[in-house]
Amino acid sequence: MICVIACTNRPNSNSLKISEYYIKLLQQLEVSCTLIDLNKLPENYLFSALYHNQGKDEIFNSIKTVIAEAEKFVFVVPEYNGSFPGALKAFIDGLDYPASFKNKKAALIGISSGVMGGSLALSHLTDILNYLGMHVLASKPRITRIEKTFVDGEINDALVKELISIQVNDFLKF
Repeated sequence: MICVIACTNRPNSNSLKISEYYIKLLQQLEVSCTLIDLNKLPENYLFSALYHNQGKDEIFNSIKTVIAEAEKFVFVVPEYNGSFPGALKAFIDGLDYPASFKNKKAALIGISSGVMGGSLALSHLTDILNYLGMHVLASKPRITRIEKTFVDGEINDALVKELISIQVNDFLKF
């Protein structure tokens, strides 16, 4: 099973919209997949689910079960202040180490309002996932100027659309 993660807790985020787009692509290929939207994390999970409270938050525990059962992950990563959202780092920190990601596979997509498409965010996240023992697909499409490139549920840049399609196919073989 592939788990697609919308990597911000911002409500109605572009990360969620691109995650849903990616899931449609996987479903068209009849691939089993699920979505984790970090906006659905418990409001106070930093205090209810981490460290001395590990295992006490039922909502977070159910998300950890999905992570444990998934074999592959797609991270849809928005750029926040030159990196990825803190909510994603806290989410990763709350998962079981190293079992959650060790020897599993990941694909990353960067998104941003600017022209870099989250390049720094993807680099930072790749370093962390490698540290956790995860294998990261080299192909990392970046969606720049997200508000203009993704409109009404569709990517209107032919190159970006093609790069994501290539990534999907490569990831299924990965």
